[in-house]
Amino acid sequence: MSLPNVQNESLLDPVPGDPNGFVSKNGEWCAIPCGNKYIIVYKGQQVHTANNYKTARSYIEKAIKGKSVSTLQEFYD
Repeated sequence: MSLPNVQNESLLDPVPGDPNGFVSKNGEWCAIPCGNKYIIVYKGQQVHTANNYKTARSYIEKAIKGKSVSTLQEFYD
């Protein structure tokens, strides 16, 4: 017997966790799950690593609003 194809697995989870990621409306920012963390990507470049979905989303929202956020590029400069 095969299992049904479920598009959004978290709908069936009684205790949902963090989503499978996030993409901004303009498609320039995204948060990609990697192990227990989220990698934040801007225009194809990794710019930050967040410990959870909430902080990843907050980082992206601040960046979109133009507020100062730290990036990996600043670290290397």
